Amino acid sequence: VIQAVFFGICVLTDLSSLLTKGNDSQEQERQLKKLISLRDWVMAVLAFPVGVFVVTMFWSIYMYDRELVYPKVLDNFIPAWLNHGMHTTVLPFVLIEMRTTHHQYPSRSCGLAAVCTFTVGYILWVFWIHHVTGVWVYPILEHLSSGAKIIFFAGAIVIINIFYLIGEVLNNYIWDTQK
Repeated sequence: VIQAVFFGICVLTDLSSLLTKGNDSQEQERQLKKLISLRDWVMAVLAFPVGVFVVTMFWSIYMYDRELVYPKVLDNFIPAWLNHGMHTTVLPFVLIEMRTTHHQYPSRSCGLAAVCTFTVGYILWVFWIHHVTGVWVYPILEHLSSGAKIIFFAGAIVIINIFYLIGEVLNNYIWDTQK
């Protein structure tokens, strides 16, 4: 969902840019700048770190024991192309976006705070779903003790923050913003 929303914002930004090109309206220019800022923020805080996290975590756990993250029974309902659409294509698309468009990252402290807020919110949502339904969204959580869940989620927060930092460094390297 994050990727779909992000790339929807990208399309809207590109269309708005094309439609306002050559137009002297300061209001349209101001709105376009807001849209670009939103696009850049979503890329920095959500699309890149969450996208890379999903791909790396899903396929790492899948290779270890697919039943922990994507039970074989799901193959009967979710075609392989859709699984790859959710868990594979995210990475090349977000890397292509990073290579083709310079994104202005927020200050490091604001970016990391936003990533942590999203991640903690998502973890709370996972626990809420379990509380209401009695079922863990991710089968791996059924096999972890309470202490192991704490370590697992703390590790997830650390990893996703590392991916935020990697995205920032990669963006600066690609666009050579240090010069």
